[in-house]
Amino acid sequence: MAMNNSILTFMVLLVGFFVFCKGQEYTSIAPMEKNEQEALYAAIQGFVGKSWNGSDLYPDPCGWTPIQGVSCDLYNGFWYVSALNIGPVYDNSLQCTRSAEFTHHLFMLKHLRKLSFFNCFFSPHQKPARIPTSNWEKFTESLESLEFRSNPGLIGTIPTSFGYLKSLESLVLLENGLTGELPQEMGSLVNLRRLVLGGNKLFGQIPASFGGLKELLILDLSMNKLSGSLPWTLGNLTSLLKLDLSNNMLEKELPSTIGSLKNLTLMDLGRNNFSGGLVQLLQEMVSLKEMVMSNNPLLGGNLNGIQWQNLQNLEFLDLSNMGLTGNIPESMTELKRLRFLGLHNNNLSGSLSPRLASLPCISALYLYGNDFAGKLEFSEGFYRKMGKRFGAWNNPNICYQAELMLSTSNVPYGVKPCKQERD
Repeated sequence: MAMNNSILTFMVLLVGFFVFCKGQEYTSIAPMEKNEQEALYAAIQGFVGKSWNGSDLYPDPCGWTPIQGVSCDLYNGFWYVSALNIGPVYDNSLQCTRSAEFTHHLFMLKHLRKLSFFNCFFSPHQKPARIPTSNWEKFTESLESLEFRSNPGLIGTIPTSFGYLKSLESLVLLENGLTGELPQEMGSLVNLRRLVLGGNKLFGQIPASFGGLKELLILDLSMNKLSGSLPWTLGNLTSLLKLDLSNNMLEKELPSTIGSLKNLTLMDLGRNNFSGGLVQLLQEMVSLKEMVMSNNPLLGGNLNGIQWQNLQNLEFLDLSNMGLTGNIPESMTELKRLRFLGLHNNNLSGSLSPRLASLPCISALYLYGNDFAGKLEFSEGFYRKMGKRFGAWNNPNICYQAELMLSTSNVPYGVKPCKQERD
């Protein structure tokens, strides 16, 4: 038994020695450069508070004591910070104090590729923060992703020095308190694939220089105060998959170049002040799955200038409250994938084609608040399936055929029965 205990003790010591040696080997082969480590601690301390002592809590932040939200990569035998994420993403994430601030140490992280701040700057009135205007040129070759999300206390303008970030592929400044105009310099970020600036207080025009962002897949400038006309250069963004310019004050005619966006699957231009009607070249956007033009009351025009049957991928079409006139073209009944059609609150007239009820995927059809006339030639089964998702009320000159209904519970809401003709 004593012999067995001795062997066991020896094996435990041997394993401990092996682990110790491996640990020594690991840190000696890939130590963290001292200046880099000190810059990391100081940069984080600026955001989370001076009481945070990184050197005590995380003596080896790229090794056996990792910091939540910090990632590292090897360069020339040393560990360097490659990603820094500040904010309550996880329970043990780095969380900002009410006095969070940027320090110059952030820009000493030589190989930083991803930088993000989530819910870090809380109030625009108490201790607001601004994005630094200088030093971004130090990240020219390295930074690929920069994000500020849900920071109402982040005020001021978008720095023109962002134009130095030539390697940037993703720029997300979502739901902050940013103001001012969009910098022309952002048009030089030719590697950008995602540009999201929604939910701020940005104003002024969309720069024509944005047409240089030819690798862009997502452009979201929604929920701001942008005005003026759309630059014709937007037609250069032929790789674009998503375009969301909704909830702004954009105006004037839609540029004909918008038809060049043949890869676009989602376009939302709703809640603006566009005018001049729908451009015919919309029919060339054959990849569109969702088109929202609603709440542009000055847009006007009619639907007959577009060959809707070309848009066979369309699933969601909202053209409500646009001042539309004329009738619903028969070509709209050929949209076989259409699930949602909103034409309500316009000045449309004419009769309603029974083929609208035959759209194979339709689950919501809103036609209320127009001037349609005549008999609805839809089946009781259609009314039963749709319920109030078929909206035809506030069309005083239409009626349903009561004699075709087996149950009064399925009649279309807000529509009167047709008067029976007497022999």
